[in-house]
Amino acid sequence: MLIIILSLLLAYLIGSIPSGLIIGKTFYKVDIREHGSKNLGATNAFRTLGIKPGIAVTLMDILKGTAATLIPGLLGADIHLLLAGVLAAIGHMFPIFASFKGGKAVATSAGVVLGYEPFLFLFLLVVFFIALYISKYVSLSSMIAAVASLTYCFIFHLDDWPLIVVIAVLTIFIFYRHRANIKRIMNKTEPKIKWL
Repeated sequence: MLIIILSLLLAYLIGSIPSGLIIGKTFYKVDIREHGSKNLGATNAFRTLGIKPGIAVTLMDILKGTAATLIPGLLGADIHLLLAGVLAAIGHMFPIFASFKGGKAVATSAGVVLGYEPFLFLFLLVVFFIALYISKYVSLSSMIAAVASLTYCFIFHLDDWPLIVVIAVLTIFIFYRHRANIKRIMNKTEPKIKWL
C-alpha cells in the first residue's frame, strides 16, 4: 500500500512541475502567468516567450506525463499505469508548486498516452497538426485530437477498458479547461497561430 501511495504522490508531484514558469523565470525573467492568457501551459509559453521556449515547455510537459505513467512499473506498485498518468494530468492543472493554478493538461495528457501506447500518441499528434493546419486554433485542435483519440480507442482498443476510461476522463478534463476558448471560438475572438 505504501508503494502505491508513493507512486501516486510522485505522479502528482511530477505533474505539478510548472514547466512554463520555470523556463520563463529562469531564462527570460518573465512570469507567463502575468501575460497572454495567464495560463501556465505550453500555448501561453509560445505566445509569451516565443517558439524555442514554447517547444521546450511542450516537451517538458509531455515528458512529465510519460515519466509519471512509468512510475508504478519502476517502483513495482500494483496499480494500473494510467492511474498515475491521470494524477500527473491533475497535477498539471492544479500544481502544488504554483498555487494550484496550472495549464490545461493537453501536452501532459499526450505524455501519458506516449508512456502507455506510443502509436496512439503518434496518431493524436498527426490529428492535432492536421487540425491546426486547417483551423489555426491550438485550442480547437487539442479538443479534436482528444475526441479522435477516444474514437481510436473504441475502434482499436475496445478490450482495454482502463485506456478507454482514462482517455475519456482526460478528454473531459481538456474540454472543461477549454470552456473559455470554446466561447471565444464561437465568438470568433480566439487568437489564431501565424506560424503554420
